[in-house]
Amino acid sequence: MKGMGALGLLLLASAWAMLMPVAAQAQFQGGFSAPPQQFAPATGPSAAPSTVPGGAMTIHAPPAVMPSQSTAAVNLAVSARFTRDSQPISAGLVWRIFPAKPDPSRPYAPLREDRTATPVFQLPPGDYVVHVALGLASTVKQVSLRSESTREVFDLPAGGIRLEGRVGDARIPSAQITFDVYPGSQFDVGDRKPIAEGVLTGEVVVVPEGTYYIVSNYGDSNAQVRSDIRVQVGKLTDVVVNHHAAVMVLKLVNQRGGEALANTEWTVLTPGGDVIKESTGAFPKVVLAEGEYRAIARNEGRTYEQAFKVTTGLDGEIEVLAK
Repeated sequence: MKGMGALGLLLLASAWAMLMPVAAQAQFQGGFSAPPQQFAPATGPSAAPSTVPGGAMTIHAPPAVMPSQSTAAVNLAVSARFTRDSQPISAGLVWRIFPAKPDPSRPYAPLREDRTATPVFQLPPGDYVVHVALGLASTVKQVSLRSESTREVFDLPAGGIRLEGRVGDARIPSAQITFDVYPGSQFDVGDRKPIAEGVLTGEVVVVPEGTYYIVSNYGDSNAQVRSDIRVQVGKLTDVVVNHHAAVMVLKLVNQRGGEALANTEWTVLTPGGDVIKESTGAFPKVVLAEGEYRAIARNEGRTYEQAFKVTTGLDGEIEVLAK
């Protein structure tokens, strides 16, 4: 999977149990019908993940007290939660400690980094910036250490998305479908880049609270669905995307039910002539959205054609006669 990375997903495994499940049903038209959520088009882009200091974020603070290596270290204990009422997040967190006042002569790199749930950092007295990330969600806070141990709790306003695809009541095999996650609504104006690409069935993507749209890709032709969803803090949103499509196998034969001819070049077109899929082989398999098509087969310098129709959930074979 692109975007999050496989390692990040593995680290998040035990954090999912803390997210309260929320069901959502994504229809082919892009709407939703299953409770408890009711979805509406977003009025603006969703909140973007917080950035580490030194990037887009500017921290306004009193003059920093620079850490002194000659001073005895002070303990800083940190933990994170989704809301004030939730339990601490138990896995998948990445902690980074930065100096509040960067040294212009050095790269702005973290002083400390930790991937445990509730680390305790030992730091000289001074001002620091603490950044914590979980999946694609993050938050940042400035902390001042003096002489006493300090404990800080971070609220991560984030939730999870877990995806799967279906045709009717049948679940689409995970190897045949992937999902891309974009910020905002599909109806918002402007081009946006996905924040997570190639998400597989059952994987959980942690994102900041807000509105997102999912692009579900069934196969590699035109069976694609776009669906808006709303992610709530501390909740796992299960999204089921319904595809109106079927799997078709193309065959060039000398007679009905005959052996498929090898080395055949195929082109699948819409009635208007738009190319949907090109492939080569005796019996290529193609996933097509419901509708009408034409199959063009080329073999040994000759061209053959067959019109056909795809009905949702009715997988089958399309035989083109070599006559």
